[in-house]
This record gives sequence, C-alpha cells and structure tokens, in this order.
Amino acid sequence: MGSVGDCFDNAMCESFFASLECELLARSHFATHEQARREIFHFLEAWYNPLRLHSGLGYRSPVIYEQLHAAQKPSSSTCELSTAGRRRGRDRRPADRPWTTRSTASNGGNLSAQNSTT
Repeated sequence: MGSVGDCFDNAMCESFFASLECELLARSHFATHEQARREIFHFLEAWYNPLRLHSGLGYRSPVIYEQLHAAQKPSSSTCELSTAGRRRGRDRRPADRPWTTRSTASNGGNLSAQNSTT
C-alpha cells in the first residue's frame, strides 16, 4: 500500500463498504444515530464476519472453515491453512522483473557509475 496510482490500495475497503451499503444501508432506515450504530454492529458481528462466504476459503464461511480445519488431524507440529504458500496480488512478480525499479539502462548499463561516490 501507499504507492501512487496503485489501483489495489482501496480494493478491500471499497468491497466492504459496497457490501455494507447493499446488504444493510439500502434496505434499512434508521431513526437515530444509536439505532444505526447497533444495526451496523449486529451486521458485522452476526453476519459479515462469521457467516459471509470467502473465495479464499473455498467459498466457506470463516466459522465453517475453522470447524473443518479443527476437525482435521494435524499431520505435523505446524498447522498451515490451505492458503499457505500462495502468493497473491502485488507480491507476485514475473521472473524477468526484478524487485527493484532501478534501471541499468539509464546510465548505459555502466555498473561502476552506479557505485561511484564522485
């Protein structure tokens, strides 16, 4: 996060607020601020966090996924989730693109020019 022009910076927040607006706010009218706070809290704690289906969990709710994971007998001392080891999003880079953005073409490929202090 934090780089200019990165379209993925707000994707999670926008997805959450779209779900909140579509599932709760568009369907409800609140008489008071306190009523709205209670309904949003109930929405988050009773449906959004425990029961909502996640594509990363095989379209299971977090509660069901945790139950299935707890029911499995651990094969080793370290338990890993099914998503362990997968690299997603901005961490994944093609093999021909290094992690650095510094280009050697800007100085004609002269490595001594990059390392000199003069």
